[in-house]
Amino acid sequence: MIRSRLFIFILISFLTLGLFSPVNAANPSSTFFIVQTPSFPEYKVTFHGVISPKVKNAVVKIEVLLNEQWSDTKLRARSASSGAWKVQVRATALESKASYRAKVAIGKKSITTKVRSLNIKQPPELSAPEQLIALTGPGGRIHGTDVSRWQHPGDKPIDFVKMYNAGIRFVMIKASDTRDDADALALKYLLMDRNAAQAAGIFTGYYHYAILPNSTNPDAVIRDAQAQAQKALWRLSSLGGYTEKDLPYALDLENNCVAVSNGTCTKYAQRSLVTLWAETWMQTMYEKTGRKPIFYSYPTFMEQAMVRSDKLREYPLWKAQYGINPADPTAEPGRKIFGCFVHSWSTSDCSSLWQIWQYSSCGYGDKYGVASSRIDLNVFRGDTSSFLQLTRGIWTPQIGDYLPTNEPTTMFITSVNATSTDKAVKITVEVKRPSGTPVVTGTVAFRLNPGPNGELPKKVEQTPVRDAAGVWTLTLRKLPAGLTEGYVAFVDQTNTHAENRQDLSFTLLQGPEVTPSPTPTPKPVPQPVDTCKNQIRN
Repeated sequence: MIRSRLFIFILISFLTLGLFSPVNAANPSSTFFIVQTPSFPEYKVTFHGVISPKVKNAVVKIEVLLNEQWSDTKLRARSASSGAWKVQVRATALESKASYRAKVAIGKKSITTKVRSLNIKQPPELSAPEQLIALTGPGGRIHGTDVSRWQHPGDKPIDFVKMYNAGIRFVMIKASDTRDDADALALKYLLMDRNAAQAAGIFTGYYHYAILPNSTNPDAVIRDAQAQAQKALWRLSSLGGYTEKDLPYALDLENNCVAVSNGTCTKYAQRSLVTLWAETWMQTMYEKTGRKPIFYSYPTFMEQAMVRSDKLREYPLWKAQYGINPADPTAEPGRKIFGCFVHSWSTSDCSSLWQIWQYSSCGYGDKYGVASSRIDLNVFRGDTSSFLQLTRGIWTPQIGDYLPTNEPTTMFITSVNATSTDKAVKITVEVKRPSGTPVVTGTVAFRLNPGPNGELPKKVEQTPVRDAAGVWTLTLRKLPAGLTEGYVAFVDQTNTHAENRQDLSFTLLQGPEVTPSPTPTPKPVPQPVDTCKNQIRN
């Protein structure tokens, strides 16, 4: 997570899949998996899969092969918006073998999955649910990991059964992101990873990667934090809320850069505003779900980019600090060689009140069932009873908690700065929901009017920068002199908020010709850096 980088690219193919209707989905298929899931007091069997192209509300039926004939089991499921589906039942046999398949109804089409066999084996007797959580991590701790799209290279699934057998008992899954493109990638794998992990007996938690707003107005900072918390709540609602196998949602806050130019950060958020944003996000999630979310970061960030907060101290801390061996019973994250890290969770003896410790970003991927070469590794601080405390409190979303579709919007162009051709045109735009709060997803663009699809000439450079939730600065360069007539469009490829537009015309004077910059002297290629040096690999 700390290695996450800002990246911008549009997943046209992925987003286009969401536009397919069930009837028009060409050559659909579905994966099909069966797992005997560890459970107390009885064990379970989990059937799960993902329909591709993704289809919502497809009906899935489970059939069993008996006496060389396929029979209906009466087990049913409906696919989620991601195409993922799951059926979980208690197994009553102690020793048995059976073959199953899934039949998927998509409109008038029906598809049948490949056949999977299941060998029911009597598990060891359990006297308490705590016995499901093995203390297999270094130092006799509960072992965990966290995953994102980086653990799906080439779109390969994660083998969570292998992960469970390697001793992992909890996994934090990236569920949402401030950036819409990165958010779409998180959504792509979220539900299938959750279903497969829980089917294998692994507890699941989630995290939101945050990008802070470019604002010094405390009210704007609060509105942005509330909007990003809303995105996480909608995402949690799409999962059906919290279950007894879920850990709380976490806030991944490790970046306080709010303005970038040519790949370099030019502005950082004020420490007090970073803290205010985090407090607001955490409080919003807690008030809505009744579960305290988890705060994720690393010691130097919490010390240098934030101020101490009694409010944040009330939430569990997930701390990243590498290069310390958790197998050493006296080792703990959050200590300097000399002195203390001073942040909200610091104690008087220079330790810290952490709950989860991410001790490595360089675990061997293959050992833990992922196709990537690396995977993050974590340990939980405390016994099985304290671990299960994090799973208490089931939140089930109500109708109003689900992601809206094509929700009406209101657009405001708040400022336009357009003078001459040698200077950039800057347009500030705000888009709001019916409640007056900022939109959560979407972006803005300038279009010509009239013209084919309103597209700008290829030479024109257009850059929308998100300043805060629902607020953008739209920059246009290389427009010709004279009158430009067009409109500012708000578009949301997730179809959460309705599109909107507002006409805009401006006149540019002819400015001096811009002298092309000389070709820069090639710089030597830097030698690759071993980012796993001194880290724990296994």
